[in-house]
Amino acid sequence: MKTASKFALKPLNYLISALLLGSTSYAMAADEQPQNTTKADSDIELIQVTGFRSSLNKSLATKRFEVNTTESIAAEDIGKFPDLNIAESLQRIPGVAISREGGEGRQITLRGLGPAFTRTTLNGMEVPASTDGTDSGGGVNGGRAFDFNIFASELFNRVDIQKTPTAATEEGGIAGTVDMYSARPFDSTGFHVAASAQAGYNDLTEEVDPRMVFMISNTFADDTFGVLFSVAKSERTVRQEGFGTVRWTTPVLDGGGIYADTSNTEVIGATNTGNCEFEGQTVDAVNCLYTPRLPRPDFFGNEQDRLGFTGSLQYAPNDDLVITLDTLHSTLDNDRTMYNFFEMFRNTFSEITPESITVAENGKQIQAATFNGVKSRVESRQQISKTEFKQYVLSGKYHLSDYLTLDAMVGTAESDARSEQYRYNMTNNTPHRVSMDFGTTNNTATMDYDYDTLDASSFDLADGRLRATDVLRENDTAKIDLSYELDSMNIQGGIAYNDRTVSYDESQINGFPDQDSAVGYSHMIPYDDFGTGYDGSLSPFLVADFDAINSQLLVKEWVPRSAQSWKVEEETMAAYIETNFEYEISDMLLRTNAGVRYVKTETTSTGFIQTDPVSIENSYDNVLPVLNLALDATDDVIVRLGLSKTMTRPSLSSLNPGNPSFSYLNGTVSAGNPFLDPFTSTNTDFGVEWYFEEESLLAATVFYKDIGSFITSDTEEKLVDPAYLPFIDNDPQYDPSSALDPRTTPYTHYVPVNGEGTVIKGIELIYQQPFTFLPGFLQNTGLVSNYTYVSAGEITGLSENSYNFTLYYEVEDYGIRASMNKRDNYITDYTGNNGNAEEATTGPTHFDLSAFYNITENVTVTLEGINLTDEYERLYTTGDGTLDLPREYNHTGRQFFLGIRYNL
Repeated sequence: MKTASKFALKPLNYLISALLLGSTSYAMAADEQPQNTTKADSDIELIQVTGFRSSLNKSLATKRFEVNTTESIAAEDIGKFPDLNIAESLQRIPGVAISREGGEGRQITLRGLGPAFTRTTLNGMEVPASTDGTDSGGGVNGGRAFDFNIFASELFNRVDIQKTPTAATEEGGIAGTVDMYSARPFDSTGFHVAASAQAGYNDLTEEVDPRMVFMISNTFADDTFGVLFSVAKSERTVRQEGFGTVRWTTPVLDGGGIYADTSNTEVIGATNTGNCEFEGQTVDAVNCLYTPRLPRPDFFGNEQDRLGFTGSLQYAPNDDLVITLDTLHSTLDNDRTMYNFFEMFRNTFSEITPESITVAENGKQIQAATFNGVKSRVESRQQISKTEFKQYVLSGKYHLSDYLTLDAMVGTAESDARSEQYRYNMTNNTPHRVSMDFGTTNNTATMDYDYDTLDASSFDLADGRLRATDVLRENDTAKIDLSYELDSMNIQGGIAYNDRTVSYDESQINGFPDQDSAVGYSHMIPYDDFGTGYDGSLSPFLVADFDAINSQLLVKEWVPRSAQSWKVEEETMAAYIETNFEYEISDMLLRTNAGVRYVKTETTSTGFIQTDPVSIENSYDNVLPVLNLALDATDDVIVRLGLSKTMTRPSLSSLNPGNPSFSYLNGTVSAGNPFLDPFTSTNTDFGVEWYFEEESLLAATVFYKDIGSFITSDTEEKLVDPAYLPFIDNDPQYDPSSALDPRTTPYTHYVPVNGEGTVIKGIELIYQQPFTFLPGFLQNTGLVSNYTYVSAGEITGLSENSYNFTLYYEVEDYGIRASMNKRDNYITDYTGNNGNAEEATTGPTHFDLSAFYNITENVTVTLEGINLTDEYERLYTTGDGTLDLPREYNHTGRQFFLGIRYNL
């Protein structure tokens, strides 16, 4: 039989002691005991902890044992993840920042790189997950980014993030790989039942939403066969209320002409625009002041229903063979309503006369103004979406001998997301006077109109834009790994096959009958308390009556828009070999992991040029070497070095060879490029970890990524190709009254290309410790904290600084923890649009709270509080690059969950 060296036992003992019973702290191994002790004295000493501290212990043990740089989040107990959302749990990890939509985490950014640069697996298999947007961003995710909000967190018992790869790690994540694991019966043998019920209350919606979980598992026949089943269901009602501008612009930059008449305009304050020129002529300087394009009160409402199932069968007829079948099904239904009431400045400045303008202190934007000749519009959108996810994975591990182990896996996963969009415009085409005043906060304008905005007869009902999108993402995977292990040596190799497909289909309803009047097809916004509790002034307004319109005017017949459909299939075949050795160096242990991975990628991209199909093939090869070193310098200090080359493939949606996508309001055209090469990065990671006490860690990691080729947009200002004009004229998304005319106005054409690379560098700091050295009740407190600094070039979604703090108090029967998460402002678009240098998001600060009380050994009462300060989401543009111009400013309220949990 094979034996392990004395040094190899050290990290293994830490791992075993933390995982035993799911709730233990670090232990002292027998070979570390003082001399002259009995066998009983030399047994591993286990100090049992439970709850949140148990989760921290298991996570620390996983991190310490691995050779590559890994972070982990473990369940506190069966079916009890530390947070209500996987993404929100991940934000506690250094280097991770999340994007929230509708007040809930959706995607993650890792070490400054956006969601598409992080690869996500479930039970060892890469999986897709697309959902519809839940706020003003909207849109079904058709790229590589993973939407974590489709899953209930209770379905999982561990999530790992590999920040540095091994050769065995499947390629695709320059930023890293997120590995999620659902519960299995052999995780904890015997009979187990866990159930919980929570009532969630939001102080903005004032709705009570249910959240329920049930899990049961058992093992039979001397623990050779196991079965586990779990179900999680939750409902969520969200209201997002605020004020928006849909970016700012100036008359000379807008493309619709300058103000009609400024000869009698009263200007308060000085402009700082210098000479203002338009079409070679010097014009009044107010034509160069940034003005909101569509100032408007906003409402976004979501009614979500999430349902998930997991099932796991395991069979181990002997000590050498384990076969596992895992399945996970999840659905997310979302009914979203969006209302906004705006004044139309975009493309219409030539029809507007400014009567008075108050210039902001910066001299570049309006602070308040009164305009004449403006027109109004109410936009009402109903978006009904459903995402269905399913995965089946069959895996097995077989010890061919004492030294040789075979691992195999075959799996399939599918994410099918459909969104039906019903969009109606009610327009007041009678020019009128309007005033706006942004006051001193510069986030919300107080609006004043010279007509009765609640009179439905002032509006028509037109431009019914009715569209449905379907995004089907399919992944099939097969892997075989062979491992040879003897003493402190391990050699491993394997092959992996992946087939990924993304299909995008679009359809529409034609022939919507425009109405001269909105009477009978509109009503007041269906929320009597709209704007209550908002940090600013919001007034109720008329909106479209979806039920009346859809039942009386709409013939619901979806017609395919084949010209807007596309499909990309990607096949990869990879092979790798890696070695793992341990070396004794004086009193130190050096653990090494070295290997190389080769992968060939073949893509087939299919789209349409007008109505003619086109299919383009492409292929490329990548060789990805990796070296990981972990030096156990002392019993408590580990020094790590990681050297690797990684890759991320282009977004599948960017490979579409067919028709371009038009934004008629912004005058932009986006097209795909099926010949894109992948992103490649050469990476260096160096870290020091000091496990100075039980359950404690002080660590610092420096990372450097040299991305050799970065995919950027090649832009060109030109008129739209005349061949597309017939298509545009028949496109229901094209509204001549508000769109830039593609016949006379040059559009900005964007095509993705492989451009110059960039460098990302940063540092991560971790401090974690229970304060057992403090007197009295304070010895039951502790702190988990981290800080990340990232520096890079023009990369969207990057926050230079981000940090997390969790302070906890926990004893056997009760506990409480408070968490704070903060990230810096970050750029979301470096092209800006409408004369803005960039579009950006204000970095949020979120405070959350979690508490429990054990009524009995099996029954626990829980309380969760999310976004306790009702943090506002604030998007902005930068104008000429120096300004901070609000684009969206809204809030979703505080969320509280009171629940009871049973565990056997």
